Amino acid sequence: MQLTRRDATAALAALGATGGIAYGARHFTSDDETDADDTDANTDASDDTQSSEGDDHLRSTLVAVAGVLYPNEVEGIEGFVNTFLDGRLDDSPHAEGVRSAIQTLDEHAEAWYNVKIVDMESETIDGLLREIGADTADEDPNGPTAERIRYYVVNELLLALFTSPTGGELVGIENPIGHAGGLGSYTQGPGGGQ
Repeated sequence: MQLTRRDATAALAALGATGGIAYGARHFTSDDETDADDTDANTDASDDTQSSEGDDHLRSTLVAVAGVLYPNEVEGIEGFVNTFLDGRLDDSPHAEGVRSAIQTLDEHAEAWYNVKIVDMESETIDGLLREIGADTADEDPNGPTAERIRYYVVNELLLALFTSPTGGELVGIENPIGHAGGLGSYTQGPGGGQ
């Protein structure tokens, strides 16, 4: 299942992230865009969000973690996550919470494994998240380490995936909140109207 930048923009729109809507309006005007257009779009989006070297590392780290959290059949993770982050990494307290959680996660990785997350194997990242307790912790932006990582890293990535149209299909949500599905979706019950 291929995640696209359009999926990320749709997820941002569903969350009310206006940066994602503007990004989508500027960069997705046709269905037959080229790879060069995608590269230019990423450059423009990075300029728009005033990406820094620290945010570049944050993006790479979240892509690596998404590779562990997302189902194996999902492809296109890097472009999807980066586009989602274009609408989320701003000067808001939430974005600062994401930055802080990634810094904490990297500190644990270096202390326990002597390596940053971006240089870890998927199995090691999975083990790190479990050792921290992020797999079972409640999500709390003001809680202890496990709860903050659950809220700002794990849930952020899962929110991106499952509010996108393609990600929603993985769990049987034909039309995630905020996505129109046509008259047919309103006249059929769950499971195709059986």
